[in-house]
Formats: sequence, C-alpha cells, structure tokens
Amino acid sequence: MSGDARPVPDTPVDYRFTLANERTFLAWIRTALGLLAGGVAVHTLVQPFHHSGVRRALALSCIALAIVVSIGAYQHWKDIRDAMNRGVPLRDTRMVPILAIGIAVVSVFAAWAVLFR
Repeated sequence: MSGDARPVPDTPVDYRFTLANERTFLAWIRTALGLLAGGVAVHTLVQPFHHSGVRRALALSCIALAIVVSIGAYQHWKDIRDAMNRGVPLRDTRMVPILAIGIAVVSVFAAWAVLFR
C-alpha cells in the first residue's frame, strides 16, 4: 500500500469535513452580506461628495463585490463537496484573490472620495 489516504468513492465523507465546508461557505456569505450592507449604507447614509458619482461608484462596487462573493461562495462550496465525494485533491480557490482585489478597489474608491472631498 502506498499510503494514499483518499477515500473510496463509495465511502461516505467524514461529517466533520462536510460541516467545515458549510462553515466556510457561511463565512463567505457573511462577508458578502457585510459588503452588501456597506454598499447600501454608503448610498443611503453618506453625504454626496463634490465629485459626481463617487458615492454611487463606491456603493455599487461594494454591492457588485457582494454579488461576486456570494456566487463564488456557492461555487466553492459545491467544488469542495464534489471533490470530497469523489476522493480527489482539492483545487485552489479563486475566491481569495477575487476578494482581495475587490476590497483593494473599494478601498481606492473610498480613499479617493475621502482625500478629494
């Protein structure tokens, strides 16, 4: 035996891994909800900036990122579940760089809005 620890496809996946995958999905969803709330709050509560469209761009970038993260969260959860059921190695996630770049873009909009108010 080569020490390969992959489960046989007919063997059920340990429930702890399934629950961990669900917790990760819920963490991504919480992030998406936070971005959505932030976008709505910026649009509703923040006073208009001198530059037209800055508030709207900031709000829409938060909301768009929330949409991308929520769709990506489902895809990531499904990919992990399928890989565990098939007993194959997990693929790298695209969610981390997408979220990092998205937050950087939102941060640039926010910094620009604050600096040139």
